[in-house]
Amino acid sequence: MNMIFERKLTIPMEVKQMYPLTAELSALIAERREALKAIFRGESDKFLLIIGPCSADNEDSVIDYISRLRTLQEKVADKIFMVPRIYTNKPRTTGDGYKGILHQPDPNMKPDMLKGIVTIRELHMRALRETGFSCADEMLYPENHRYLDDLLAYVAVGARSVENQQHRLTASGLEIPVGMKNPTSGDFSVMMNAITAAQHQHTFIYRGWEVHSGGNPYAHAILRGHKNKHGQSLPNYHYEDLIRLCEFYNAQPLSNPAVIIDTNHANSDKNPFEQIRICKEVLASCQHNPEIRRLVKGFMIESYIEDGCQKIGEGIYGKSITDPCLGWEKTENLVLDIADRL
Repeated sequence: MNMIFERKLTIPMEVKQMYPLTAELSALIAERREALKAIFRGESDKFLLIIGPCSADNEDSVIDYISRLRTLQEKVADKIFMVPRIYTNKPRTTGDGYKGILHQPDPNMKPDMLKGIVTIRELHMRALRETGFSCADEMLYPENHRYLDDLLAYVAVGARSVENQQHRLTASGLEIPVGMKNPTSGDFSVMMNAITAAQHQHTFIYRGWEVHSGGNPYAHAILRGHKNKHGQSLPNYHYEDLIRLCEFYNAQPLSNPAVIIDTNHANSDKNPFEQIRICKEVLASCQHNPEIRRLVKGFMIESYIEDGCQKIGEGIYGKSITDPCLGWEKTENLVLDIADRL
C-alpha cells in the first residue's frame, strides 16, 4: 500500500470527553434543532439562511463574523432563522490546495490532523458559547461526522459526494436536516435518489460497526447550479427550475418536500456579488407561486467580513482564502432586504 501510517488518531468519544457539552448548551442545541425542523415540516414560515464563509480558515475572524450575525439575527428574528456556516472541510476538485481547518489548523503550516480534530470541535463549541448559534458544516468525510454530531444544527452533502453510498447511508442516520446538493452534472434525478436513500432505513458498516439507521425525514434538496460538457456554469434557481423540482417531489412520496437555494457556486459562476440578485429573483418566484414558496425554505449564502478572496499568506483579516465571498456590509444589507421582501 502506497501510504505512510503516521499515527493513530483519537476517537470521537475521547474528543467529546475532553471537550464536553454542558447541560445548558445541550438544551440550546436541542431547541435550535427543533426550530429548524419546524421550518422543514412547514409548521414555521420563517425563512432559513445558512450563511457564512466558504471555509472556516481562522478561528478569531470566524467568531467575529458570527458575532455580527448574532446582532443581525435579532433584527430579523420574526422572519428569518440563521444557521451560520462553519465549514471545516474544503472539497477540492483536483485534490490539490487547502483542504480546510481540519487538515490545516494553520493554513500557513503543514497538515496536522490530530490538532485539526481538536480545532474543529473547539471552534464549533466557541460559536455556541459566545453567540448561541449551533452551526452548519459539510459532511465531506462521513466517518468524521461523529466528532461534531452533538454540536451541529445542519449538514450539507456536496455536489461531488451526493452520489456516494456512504454519504447517503450516513445521512439516513442523522437527526438533523441534511441538504443534498445536485451533482456537478446538474442531474436532478441523482439528487432525488440521494434524498430518497437518506429518508429510508438502512443497515451498513460505519466506523467499524454494523449499524441500523432510522431514516431521516429532513433530508432535502440544495440547488447549486451545474457545469455543462464545456465546463461552463449553468444556474438552476430560475422559476422553471423550481417548477421542475416541484414536479420531481410531487412524483415521489418523500417526507417534508424542501429545497435550499445555494446562491453561489455554479449558480453565480462564483461571482459572490451575484448572490444579491439571485436572492431577489428567487423571492419573486416565491411571491408569484405559492407552491414554490412552500418548497423553498431558504438560501445558502457565502459571506465573510471582507469582499472577495485572497491567496494563503496575504493575511487580510476576514477575507476568504478559498472561494470569494460577499463582504459584511453587503451581507447586512442583503439580509435586511430579504426580511423586507418576506
